[in-house]
Parts: sequence; C-alpha cells; structure tokens
Amino acid sequence: PGYYGDGLNAIIVFAACFLPDSSRTDYNYVMENLFLYVISTLELMVAEDYMIVYLNGATPRRRMPGLGWMKKCYEMIDRRLRKNLKSFIIVHPSWFIRTILAVTRPFISSKFSSKIQYVSTLAELREMIPMEYVHIPESIVK
Repeated sequence: PGYYGDGLNAIIVFAACFLPDSSRTDYNYVMENLFLYVISTLELMVAEDYMIVYLNGATPRRRMPGLGWMKKCYEMIDRRLRKNLKSFIIVHPSWFIRTILAVTRPFISSKFSSKIQYVSTLAELREMIPMEYVHIPESIVK
C-alpha cells in the first residue's frame, strides 16, 4: 500500500496475477481467508479516504476472482469502508472484466459504479495517482 494527499489516504494495490489458481482443490477456502485478511487489513489501514488499484495485466483467466466472490466481498465490506472508497481503478481491464462489470452494473449501487475507472496503461495511471508510493510488479510492467 501507499499513501497520497495529507498522508492518511491509502492506495491499496491488488495484483491479480498473484491470486491463487482456481483449479486448486482448496480454492474456496484460500479465497475466503484471503478476503478476510484483506478486510481486516483495510480496517486497520484506512483512516480516511482510500483508493483501490486493481492490476489485471499478466493475469490468466484461471487466476481472476469469480463474480460470486467479488459480490460477497462487496457485501461484507463495512459501510464506512464502502463510503470512504474514492475510486476503484482497474488497470489493463480485460474484455472479461469489462463484460462482468457491465452485466452487474444494474445490481451494484450507482455510487459504487461511479467509482470504477478503467485505465489502459501504466502511463495513464501515473497521471491519476502519485506512483512513488505504488509498487507495480515486474511481470505487469513488462
């Protein structure tokens, strides 16, 4: 994670290429515990506004989280965390991600939908946020 603004605003970076492979026999268990870890970390880190940067590049389809998992995550996030999220930036969005978000838009609050932004390149991301505090894995840079 990094911070921007007055130092209290967190930038949370998720690199999907490091998520577990969906062919694992314990995939649901691993993803559920990963989610609980992420939520507890967010609750400790986020004092003020924050943004999430989701790095989709270099991610095979089998490592992308499923729609059901994402919906469950959103529903379990505390109201304060949902309210303090200022933007959800998806870098290198695939056709699959764009399609899922388009299909689910009617079921997601309009407030949350308005926070989703697509970014096609790391250069474009640099124009939006201070990158000195954001670590981009080498596999995504390539």
